[in-house]
Amino acid sequence: MYRADGPVELRPVGETEFVAGQAAMSASGAYGPARVAAGIVGYADLTLGERVEPVLHAHIAAGGGRFRGVRHSVAWDADPTIGNSRTAPGPHIFATPEFRAGLRVLTKLGLSLDAWQFHPQLPDTIDLARAHPDANIIVGHCGGPLGYGVYAGKTDEVLAGWKANIAELARCPNVSMKLGGMMMRLAAYDYGALPAPPSSAELADYWRPYIETCIERFGADRCLFESNFPVEKMGIGWVALWNAFKRLTAGASADEKRALFSGTARRVYRVNDAS
Repeated sequence: MYRADGPVELRPVGETEFVAGQAAMSASGAYGPARVAAGIVGYADLTLGERVEPVLHAHIAAGGGRFRGVRHSVAWDADPTIGNSRTAPGPHIFATPEFRAGLRVLTKLGLSLDAWQFHPQLPDTIDLARAHPDANIIVGHCGGPLGYGVYAGKTDEVLAGWKANIAELARCPNVSMKLGGMMMRLAAYDYGALPAPPSSAELADYWRPYIETCIERFGADRCLFESNFPVEKMGIGWVALWNAFKRLTAGASADEKRALFSGTARRVYRVNDAS
């Protein structure tokens, strides 16, 4: 739903306009009790540096009080089979002065950064978080562990390197971690070849080393579950996915579960009960 014309940098505002409309329809109560999109995270090119400010103001205006931040993907790998993000023309985008100038503007406006990178790029995210301690950074998909292409058959090696970087990232108090979103990239199982999707118990076992490590390092108050639908639909259904998360937190306290399933999300995206 990007705008079809106008300045290129402003076209993503069309997505916020569309989602804000859906949220307003939901809030009207005319379509049932569900309330969707209390907070909106859109896209703005932070490599514009200070020139991103009018783009962010346009998002805020279009969001009708719901716009919360920007997701800027820098997911890039030298292996062409991985499939890089459209907004990642090369490595080390987080380290560029242009991106960091854009992040300063984002932070000044009270907006958050959803950071999406692959696991070999986590050192860049760590450096970014340390250099900008006032920025509210939410890392997606457990930090992006990869399990195909050049990383196929290297589960133990990838896990060890990922764990070390997750431990360092967790030392940055301005970073929170989204739990989930590993269906496509982690390649924990060949969902395309299975006769049926895995059970919630099987998925919980596949993802346990990653999700449990994140909760252990960040704590429940800095972790939040994500559905990543419809992408995860390629390998599992909605109900089974959330049942897997419930299995992974079976031993957690009531307060920890509240944080993981709602509280942390409300805090980092600044969503109150009335939204």
